[in-house]
Amino acid sequence: MSSPKVLVQIAIAGARILGRAFAAAGKQAVQNAKYRPPGAGATDVAGVGNATSGSLTDRLTREHRMTADEARLILNVKREDTVERIVQNYEHLFKQNAPAEKAPAKPAQGKAPLPTHSHYLQSKVVRAKERLEAELKEGLAEEAAPPPPPSDAPTTPPPSS
Repeated sequence: MSSPKVLVQIAIAGARILGRAFAAAGKQAVQNAKYRPPGAGATDVAGVGNATSGSLTDRLTREHRMTADEARLILNVKREDTVERIVQNYEHLFKQNAPAEKAPAKPAQGKAPLPTHSHYLQSKVVRAKERLEAELKEGLAEEAAPPPPPSDAPTTPPPSS
């Protein structure tokens, strides 16, 4: 066999191997893109997809797209903290993420100024406060509502003889 013929055969064999490897990698990439682990929806935000029962907590989670635990983490409060503490943390975080009232000093030439506020974080803080307020409001409404009459009790008095 001549040397150029062997080189061409080696190149063709290498191209086949490489082509098969790329085809297998492409098939695997498509499989990986289609696979969704159980319980991990692509659009599931904050466990909203798991809020399927008709309970008050699940309804509030679906309405506000945020769990109460996530809201407490954002506002840095505990379950037993008072409303005043929630409002205090809300106001602090809202102000920290608000745009500056004065124009910042000009940065050095050639450098872009660093942002000093975040509209995204500010909106998360607002949503967290709304979620906790809704839960407190619904909780107070449930406490104020009179308890339903027991279903075992007879509705008519027993006949007297």
